[in-house]
Amino acid sequence: MKSLWNDADAAKCNDDLDLRVYSSRLLGADESLVMHGGGNTSVKSVVRDFFGDEVEALLVKGSGWDLGTIERPGFTALRLAETQRLATLDELSDLDMTRELTRQKLDPGAPSPSVEAILHAVLPAKFVDHTHTDAVVTLTNTPNGEALTRELYADCLVLPYVMPGFILSKQVADAIASEDLSRYAGIILLHHGVFTWGEDARGSYERMIELVDRAERFLAERGRVVHAGGEAELDLDGLARIRKAVSSARGRAQLAVIDRSGDAVGYASRDDVAVIATRGPITPDHVIRTKRVPVVLAESPKEGVPEVEAYTQAYRAYFEANHFEGLTMLDQAPRAGVWRNRGTLAFGNTLKECAIIADIARHTRWAIQTAESLDGSNAGWAALSPKEIFDLEYWSLEQAKLKKAAPPSVHTGKVAVVTGAMQGIGRAICEQLKADGAVVVGLDIDGAIEKSFDAAGMLGRVCDVTDEQSVRQSLEAAVERFGGIDIAVSNAGVFRPGERVADMTDEAWDTTLRVNLTGAQRFLKHASRFLVHGVDATAIVVGSRNVAAPGPGAGAYSASKAGLTQLARVLALELAPQGVRVNTVHPDAVFDTALWTEDTLKTSAKRYGLTVEEYKTRNLMKREITSADVGRLVSAMAGPAFALTTGAQIPIDGGNDRVI
Repeated sequence: MKSLWNDADAAKCNDDLDLRVYSSRLLGADESLVMHGGGNTSVKSVVRDFFGDEVEALLVKGSGWDLGTIERPGFTALRLAETQRLATLDELSDLDMTRELTRQKLDPGAPSPSVEAILHAVLPAKFVDHTHTDAVVTLTNTPNGEALTRELYADCLVLPYVMPGFILSKQVADAIASEDLSRYAGIILLHHGVFTWGEDARGSYERMIELVDRAERFLAERGRVVHAGGEAELDLDGLARIRKAVSSARGRAQLAVIDRSGDAVGYASRDDVAVIATRGPITPDHVIRTKRVPVVLAESPKEGVPEVEAYTQAYRAYFEANHFEGLTMLDQAPRAGVWRNRGTLAFGNTLKECAIIADIARHTRWAIQTAESLDGSNAGWAALSPKEIFDLEYWSLEQAKLKKAAPPSVHTGKVAVVTGAMQGIGRAICEQLKADGAVVVGLDIDGAIEKSFDAAGMLGRVCDVTDEQSVRQSLEAAVERFGGIDIAVSNAGVFRPGERVADMTDEAWDTTLRVNLTGAQRFLKHASRFLVHGVDATAIVVGSRNVAAPGPGAGAYSASKAGLTQLARVLALELAPQGVRVNTVHPDAVFDTALWTEDTLKTSAKRYGLTVEEYKTRNLMKREITSADVGRLVSAMAGPAFALTTGAQIPIDGGNDRVI
C-alpha cells in the first residue's frame, strides 16, 4: 500500500478541518481500508460556539457520511472535555451515550457523531484515523490471529475484540491510562480494525498506510494468495427462482444481482466453499448489511429453492440460541449468496443496497481465500463467534437505525419491463413505476432508448417487438441484470388513421397487426417464462377505447387492439393458477404523445367543429387525459390495490358515452 498524500493538494487546505477532510478522503479512496460508510476520523481543534466564544472541540465523522466523499458538514463538533469525561464512567448505556453525545454537540443540526467519538476523544493526539482494513482484519481472522498480530505489530497496542461504542472506548481508555502512547505506532483491535494518530494529518494518515502495508506484505510472504478464477453459464430460470424464494423469505420483492466475474465463479467453484463461506464475516460491522453468513445454493436450484428455506430455519435457530429478552427477530432472508459454480449473489431492496453487499462479498472472499492460503498452522478462516456477531446485529444502536429507515415504496424491489418506452404513454409508465420504487427496463425500436434510460434504476434496450429473438434477448437481459421480472407492460404499438377498410393497403394492415398484436404476443409469451417466478407478478396490456367503441378509418388499429384484448383475457385464464395477474387498460384521447402534433390536433378538432381545447376534453368529465394519468393507473394496477383483479378491462377516457 502506497501513500496518496500530495503536498500541493494539502497546501490548499485552510484550517484543521480542511486537512481532516482531505486526509479522510485519501483513506476513503481505497476500498481495502474502508467501505460504504465504514471507518471514522477526527481532529481536535478550537472552534467558536453560538456566542463566538472559543471552545476546545472534537470534530468527528458524523453518522451517514462516507469517508470517500465526506465534506466539512460531515464532521460533528463536540465539546472535547465533556466527551473525554464520559470515558471515566464505569458504565454507560447505549441510550445514555447517545443522549450525552447529542448534548455535547455545538451545532444541534449536525449529524449524529460516530459511535467511536469517545474513543477519538481520549486518544490525546490531534488527528486520529480508524479503518477496517482488509489485510489487518484478515490476519486476525486466523487460528493464530492474535499471536501473528502481536508478532507483526510489536510496536502497536493489540487489544481483544469488544463491542463498539462505550465498551470499546472504555477498553482503550483503561489500556492507555498508564501507557506512553509515543511508544506505539497504533492500536490493533482484533477482528475490528486499526487506529493511528498524529499531531498532523499526514503523520496519522501515513502511519495507517505503513501498518496496512506491513500486513499486506506479511500475507503475501506467508500465503500463496491464489484466488481461483473461472467461467460459467448463466441459468436465468434458476436465478429467477432463487430471487422469488429470497423475496418470499423477506416478505417483499428483492432484487438479485449476480457477480459472474472470474474470481466470483472461481470462489463459488471451490469444493470447500460451503464450509469456508459460512464461518462469518470479515468484521462484525458487516452483519448489518450482509447478515452473518451467505446462503449457499445448488448449481441447479430446484423449484422452491430448499436452500433458502434451510437458511431461514438456521437463522431462527441462531436467534433462539443468542437472543435476550425484549428482542424482536429480524427477517430471516439472506442478503448474500454463493451460487455453486456460477458466481455470487447480492439481494436487496435497491440497486444501491445490492452494490454495497456485492462489494462486501468481493472483499470477503478475498480475505477468506487469503487466510486459507497461509502456510502451516496459520492457515484458515476463523471469524468471531456467532454470539459476538449476533450482539452487533441486534445492537440497540443499529436497531435504532433500522427503525428510522423510510418505509419501502409500493414497487420497491420489483423489476418492470415496458415496451414502446421511449415516448408518450410508455415513457410515462416507466417514470411512474420508477417513482414508485421499481427498477425499469424500457424497450423501444428507437436507438436513443439506451442513452435516454441511462440512469440509476433504469435500463434502456433497443428492441423490435416484431423480432422474436430481439424480444427474448431483451427480457433475458432484464433478468440477468436484476434477477427476474414482476411487471410486464405491453405498450408498443402503431396507429395509422384515415384508412377505411375498402381503401386499406395490405402493408398498412400487415404492419399494424404485426406490431400491435403479434409483437405483443411475442412479448407476453417470453415474459410469461419469468413472470411465473415473479413477486406479485402482473402483465398489463395497453389497449384502446377503440376496442369497445371503434370509429371509421381505424380498422386495422381497432382490430389489432381487439385481438390483443382477447389475447390478454386468455392469458389471464392461463396464468392465474401460477399467481400471475393479467389486465388491460384502455386509454382514449391521450394527446401529449409524439403521435399528435399541433397541426394534427387542429385538423382533428376542426373535423368535429371544436376548438383544440374542446377537442382535448370531449369526454363526459370534460378532463384532458395525459400520459402521466395512464402511467399512474398502470402503476396502481401493478400494485396491491389490484391484487385480486385479473382479466379486467379498465378504461381511462374521462367517460365515453359510447363505451358506457
